[in-house]
Amino acid sequence: CPVEVMSAILPFTPPVVKRLLGWKKSAGGSGGAGGGEQNGQEEKWCEKAVKSLVKKLKKTGQLDELEKAITTQNCNTKCVTIPRSLDGRLQVSHRKGLPHVIYCRLWRWPDLHSHHELKAIENCEYAFNLKKDEVCVNPYHYQRVETPVLPPVLVPRHTEILTELPPLDDYTHSIPENTNFPAGIEPQRNYIPGIFSTPSVYKSYPRFFLFPPFLFPPFLLFFYLTETPPPGYISEDGETSDQQLNQSMDTGNNLFFIFFKTCNLQPVTYSEPAFWCSIAYYELNQRVGETFHASQPSLTVDGFTDPSNSERFCLGLLSNVNRNATVEMTRRHIGRGVRLYYIGGEVFAECLSDSAIFVQSPNCNQRYGWHPATVCKIPPGCNLKIFNNQEFAALLAQSVNQGFEAVYQLTRMCTIRMSFVKGWGAEYRRQTVTSTPCWIELHLNGPLQWLDKVLTQMGSPSVRCSSMS
Repeated sequence: CPVEVMSAILPFTPPVVKRLLGWKKSAGGSGGAGGGEQNGQEEKWCEKAVKSLVKKLKKTGQLDELEKAITTQNCNTKCVTIPRSLDGRLQVSHRKGLPHVIYCRLWRWPDLHSHHELKAIENCEYAFNLKKDEVCVNPYHYQRVETPVLPPVLVPRHTEILTELPPLDDYTHSIPENTNFPAGIEPQRNYIPGIFSTPSVYKSYPRFFLFPPFLFPPFLLFFYLTETPPPGYISEDGETSDQQLNQSMDTGNNLFFIFFKTCNLQPVTYSEPAFWCSIAYYELNQRVGETFHASQPSLTVDGFTDPSNSERFCLGLLSNVNRNATVEMTRRHIGRGVRLYYIGGEVFAECLSDSAIFVQSPNCNQRYGWHPATVCKIPPGCNLKIFNNQEFAALLAQSVNQGFEAVYQLTRMCTIRMSFVKGWGAEYRRQTVTSTPCWIELHLNGPLQWLDKVLTQMGSPSVRCSSMS
């Protein structure tokens, strides 16, 4: 057709494309010195994305419905669908993305980062998550996921000793389990509440969390968690790894749990910190570089050499005089690394690398009923929910009733370890994360600060001391 030939030669923009582009939402800010050129490239890409969509919809007669939805901003319009590709993504000018995310970002939310931030309205018949042959790209058939408000935890102001439990047995060692995460879709949620609900579980408490208050007072909690080098305050099998402390403070049968009677309750609320997580990078058992503090809801940790910014932690620039050949080889395979999202009170990890990543998340393991030290393999292109604030809030509220030590144990849930390329655990040659060449440790600042406030309100742990302590 001569018209199509001419449109391919000349930079002609059809009137319908111009009209649709006129409804495009603009992101705030110019992006600094290079913002003009970058914005120009983004405008061209958006035009190509709209042209691509218009071309598809003309064939199916849905173009009028799209224009109606955008101009009226009405969610009661019909589905506007395009064929779903094999991997679910749409390619526009060498850039791939999920189609509903592309067009929701274009016409509704320019700050949209991921499909995790979207949920379809109830009457959308071809929503992306339904995985039908056609996918709806009507931007008004999707809603932004809102962050749920966490209820305050009620903490006793004063406590009164009622009874004691028998002495604790030694914490038994177990080799970490490993779980392969086979697909980009998470397994069906199987939340197992109350891991601390029965007295028998008390036997698995690490003795570390039962030390007298003068060793780890509440105001030192945050400093200790963020500054202590590997193997850290817990080991890969969920057991405390500080052997010297265990040997010097081995109180044997002199440690007791205390039940409390609530006299007065004080609400302790959750508040979002300026930096939702802190990330430290390690090579084997050595810390490398400075801690990265994440302020943006989406960030990537990759192996490239561009300077790090608020949305990117680049490991390629970090130097280490003790780096060996294995570490060097592993660093070359990190590539695009991992993308982390903090959306709606949930944290997701998506493997962008060509090699798998391996994640140890106690919160995730508890959700699916796995061993607390399970290491989960996330293949390239797949993602996993690694933390949920609401689940953590429920555990915290339950643990408060069981005393200081039960609450203190939840600090382990706020740390997530993640290795690149090489795994560790029972099915691997490397048994601990400190044996893997390249790994990162995430500290979730919001939950940690919440724990700190709760522990401060609770006061000192009720641990009975003797001549052996």
